[in-house]
Amino acid sequence: MQLFTKNPPLVRAFQVSAFDADPELIRVPTPTPASGEILVAIKACALNFADLLMANGTYQEKPPLPFTLGMEVAGDVLALGPNTGGPKIGSRVAVFGGHGGLAEAGVFPADRVVVLPDEMPFEDAAAFLVAYGTSHVALSHKARLQPGETLLVLGAAGGVGLTAIEIGKLMGARVIAVARGAEKLAIAKAAGADHLIDAGDDLRGAVKALGGADVVYDPVGGDLFNAALRTLKPDGRILPLGFASGTVPQIPANILLVKNISVLGMYWGGYVKTNPKVITDSLAQLFAWYAQGKLTPHISHSLPLERAAEGLELLRARKSTGKIVITP
Repeated sequence: MQLFTKNPPLVRAFQVSAFDADPELIRVPTPTPASGEILVAIKACALNFADLLMANGTYQEKPPLPFTLGMEVAGDVLALGPNTGGPKIGSRVAVFGGHGGLAEAGVFPADRVVVLPDEMPFEDAAAFLVAYGTSHVALSHKARLQPGETLLVLGAAGGVGLTAIEIGKLMGARVIAVARGAEKLAIAKAAGADHLIDAGDDLRGAVKALGGADVVYDPVGGDLFNAALRTLKPDGRILPLGFASGTVPQIPANILLVKNISVLGMYWGGYVKTNPKVITDSLAQLFAWYAQGKLTPHISHSLPLERAAEGLELLRARKSTGKIVITP
């Protein structure tokens, strides 16, 4: 079913028109879903660090210009494209679209849609997919984290860091959280961290004093990666998930060799194309945990669409904790 055939109404969208210009909130025609797509009335869109990279053209995926920012959304299904089997019109859904979410409406692949439990608010749903999905796939599918192991989480008060603490605890690990400042460390503690280390302290010495780490979860990179690598026990695993510090670390192979360390690259969005079952199986477990009250998305800021630029700046300046959600 197609909702609009001609002269579709205009909707607001936060668009990138050039990589050397700031994104702008403009009005565009409501998109029409093609075969295999759905049209969603967007109720919430969570921001990710990747949105900052995508806006300046440095992310690993570059949609053709112009495009609308916003990777993960939740809302109501308005229409289905031709010959598209999917959730019925009116269904409450969440979807990782990669872009297109910072708008009042958007089209997304129907095969990426997750139908939401009735008790899940749209803001929780938008904040859920990437952060929890990344941490669960990283710790379960990639690192094979075991009960009783020690998990070191860098950037522990950020969007993915807090979810890594929660999931690490659910998997039976002892969690050491690293964040900058007492306020962020308190949030990591509330998420379940067993030990807290300020990012400005001697990370290597502090973790060694706690017996070392079996798994390092790192969305930060830079100097913290280098210090964390040296805290690993023999047969340890380190997960580079992103480089919020702005520095991509160069890994000394001799340390890997001597201590039998594994470096496990993890890009959650890549599984959408290469092995979607990894994501669907993971989300099934995560939604079950949510329904059981075992996961609680942390949203530090909820802003209207006209303040999307402010939300991105909060993310850039690291003035947020957990997730920032935009509500068109």
